[in-house]
Amino acid sequence: MERLHARYPFLDASRAAVGAADVDLAELVAENGPAVERGHERVRRALLEGTTAPEEPRLWSTRAELLSYPIARVLVSLLDVPGATEKYAAAEATTARERFVEDFEADLELKSAAGDRLTLEELLADFDLSGGVDPVGDGRFALDVTAYLELAAGLDGTEWRLAGRPLSDGTVRVSRPELYTLLREAVAGKVAEGLPLSVPEGIAEPLSTELASIRRAIAELDPPLSFEAVAPGLFPPCMRALLSRIRDGETLSDHSLFSLVSFLLATGLDESEVIDLCSLSEGAAEMVQGQIARLRDEETTVAAPPSCAVMDEYGDCVDKDDLCETIRHPLSYYETRLRRTPEDRITDWRQ
Repeated sequence: MERLHARYPFLDASRAAVGAADVDLAELVAENGPAVERGHERVRRALLEGTTAPEEPRLWSTRAELLSYPIARVLVSLLDVPGATEKYAAAEATTARERFVEDFEADLELKSAAGDRLTLEELLADFDLSGGVDPVGDGRFALDVTAYLELAAGLDGTEWRLAGRPLSDGTVRVSRPELYTLLREAVAGKVAEGLPLSVPEGIAEPLSTELASIRRAIAELDPPLSFEAVAPGLFPPCMRALLSRIRDGETLSDHSLFSLVSFLLATGLDESEVIDLCSLSEGAAEMVQGQIARLRDEETTVAAPPSCAVMDEYGDCVDKDDLCETIRHPLSYYETRLRRTPEDRITDWRQ
C-alpha cells in the first residue's frame, strides 16, 4: 500500500492494492482498529463539513487511510438517509480535487512527478479519457464532446451548456480549472458507483456504534433535502399509489397514511395544501389534520417519512421502476427525478 493509494482510494490501482493485501472486511471491522475510526471520521466529516480529509493527518498510517475508504462506503450504505450517498460522494470528490490540483500543479512546476504524486495522465487513464483530452496550448484542452456532456451533466450554470461552447472536430475547449472541475465530477460518479452496498449482518453489527454516532451527528442538522417544486408526477411510485388511493376515497391504514402525509409535508406542502392535493372530504381532512398534529413536536419539526425498506415491510412498495433499484428512500427518489427533469418540464402543483 502506497501513499498515492491512500490519497486517492477510488483509483483502480488503489482498489487493486486493497485486493492484493487480502484484507477480510469482516475481520477488519471486528478489530475496531484505526481504519474503522478513520472510516467513521470520513463519513462524519463528509456529511457535516463536505470534506473527507482527516482532521489530523499525522494520526493515520497509509494502511488505515486506505482501508478507511471501504469502511466509509459500508457506513454510508447502512445509514439509509436521503441524500447521504450523494453528499458523501461529492465530499470525496471535493477532497480529491484539492489533492490532485496540488499534485498536478507541482508536476507542472518541477517537470517531473514524484512517486507519491498523481499525474494528470494517470487520472485521465483511470477514467478511460487518455485519448479524449488533448492540450491545445495556452492552458486549454480539447475534450471529447461525449465525455464533456457526461461530465458536465450535473453542473449548474449556463457556462457549462454545450450551446455556449464552440465545437471543433467533435471536441469542446475547456480551461485547466474547468478540466479539474469536470474530473471532480468523474470522481464523484466513481465513488457513488455501486452505492448503497448490500451489507451482511456480520459486517453491519460491529459498526453499530459508529453508525449510531453518525446518525446522532446528522440529526442535529437541518433537513437534508429541500424542494423548490411540488410535482406529483415525479413522486416515487409508492407515493403516487397512496395518493391515488386516498383521492379515490379509500381509507388508508395508519402506517400508509403516515407514510403519505409525512412525505407530502417533506416536499414543502403545508397542512391545507396536503388536504387540497389529496382531494379530501371534510371527515377525511380532519383525520389527516390529526395525523399532521402527531407528526409535529413542540418545535414544529416534521417526522421523516419511512425508508424504502420500511415501505416494503408495510406492503406499500409497489410498481417499482429502475430508479427504485438504486435508492433507499422515497425522498431520494423525488430529489433525483427533480434533478434529472428539465426545469421547463416541471410544473409546481401549488401554482
